[in-house]
Amino acid sequence: MTSTPGKRIGGVYVIIDPAACTRMRPEAVARAALDGGATMIQWRDKLRDKGDQLADAQALAALCRARGALFIVNDHADLAIAAAADGVHLGQHDLPIDAVRPIVGDRMIVGVSTNNVDEALAAEVAGADYIAVGAIFATSSKDVTRPASLERLRMIKASVRVPVVAIGGINASNIPLVVVAGADAAAVISAVCGADDPGAATRELVSAFISRDPA
Repeated sequence: MTSTPGKRIGGVYVIIDPAACTRMRPEAVARAALDGGATMIQWRDKLRDKGDQLADAQALAALCRARGALFIVNDHADLAIAAAADGVHLGQHDLPIDAVRPIVGDRMIVGVSTNNVDEALAAEVAGADYIAVGAIFATSSKDVTRPASLERLRMIKASVRVPVVAIGGINASNIPLVVVAGADAAAVISAVCGADDPGAATRELVSAFISRDPA
């Protein structure tokens, strides 16, 4: 594991997408999510050029450092480095881990999106620090998704040794299902970014993990 000392991959993982932040500015959503108990924040902006994203990414990185949370940048290794992020998250069509690792170094977390056991095992062998599995439920936060399932989540959790993050349509009503299925973390976008009160929404999601592990 190459994760930052003192920080762990687990719990509620809030993806901050400006397009999904319908009621508050992205930094305010991130702050509220951290106040609510989120342990990981990801910056994900599919619309703007990287240079236009840098200030936002740096602000979220500083916020996460102050709160002891992990900060991950979606897709872009160079933006992750420029923002002093803890890690970068790669999709199946982004640069492969063996191309990214020399850029980001051994200390930066690299997460990989997967949909099945074969992809998860390949990502682990390549050096992924965590595996994201989805889409577990139907989602409108991403235009192109491949459906997974709770059973597939269980299979992947049983097949890999790195932390497993469930993603896709997760909200307060179904997060207990992914926790029971073995997810180490649950990634959410609209359940927090689109909430009237992102902090309260995050606290409700966090309660599912507290119920599993009261210690």
